[in-house]
Amino acid sequence: MSILQSLAERDRVFDFLIPNESPVDVRHGPILYLEDVSVSFDGFKAINALNLTIDDGELRCIIGPNGAGKTTMMDIITGKTRPDQGQVWFGSRHNLLTLNEPEIATLGIGRKFQKPTVFEALSVFENLELAMSADKRVLPTLTARLDGEAHDRIDEVLSLIGLEAARRRPAGILSHGQKQWLEIGMLLMQRPRLLLVDEPVAGMTEQEMERTGELLTSLAGKQSVVVVEHDMGFVRSIARKVTVLHQGSVLAEGSMDQVSSDPRVVEVYLGEEA
Repeated sequence: MSILQSLAERDRVFDFLIPNESPVDVRHGPILYLEDVSVSFDGFKAINALNLTIDDGELRCIIGPNGAGKTTMMDIITGKTRPDQGQVWFGSRHNLLTLNEPEIATLGIGRKFQKPTVFEALSVFENLELAMSADKRVLPTLTARLDGEAHDRIDEVLSLIGLEAARRRPAGILSHGQKQWLEIGMLLMQRPRLLLVDEPVAGMTEQEMERTGELLTSLAGKQSVVVVEHDMGFVRSIARKVTVLHQGSVLAEGSMDQVSSDPRVVEVYLGEEA
């Protein structure tokens, strides 16, 4: 069948609209495993013998003073930065240090940066529709038709992120918080197994922060969620387990009450304030 004939089949569901299930294998351990990871930049050790494990379906909060290595850690997980030593595994089968950024994303690791990056000229629905497409070439994206299952998935995500009423609005007129939720929704369209979220409530109102907390906690169990955040009040409201980074390694780990009462953690944060 020719390409033109294929395009003429208006009800055809194109392959790139069929979501791929992540092939990650967690039967024998955590979904994310970092062992003895180190990386230096111009002599500065940004990550220093870091050991970290994230369980499947877990919500983990990562905190730490400026320069603790939080962003570099996420850069390593997503393939943006290569460590000088150590191991990074996604499930028991995938060595992330042998993969590039697109390959890692395809496996089911999604990352949300602090500043939302949505397509402001497109509607909320169109942003989610575009995020579902693995093939970003113009012709396939414009000529493919969504089937009922794809529409149901978009409706499901719209409900989850609380933007059902805004589905036809241009993304550019959304509030800051709504843009953050839309970007999380765009990542969810790709059905990630692990979601990395960087400072999700920066610049939000109290009401938006509360809604963001509800959204992230609702994802736990369906996805593993790692939240890097500076707002301690927000962390306390969602945290089940907290990891404190300092000078590129784990300083403390446990519940929010446990880490906030740890003298080493208190000293680190008091030192930052001073």
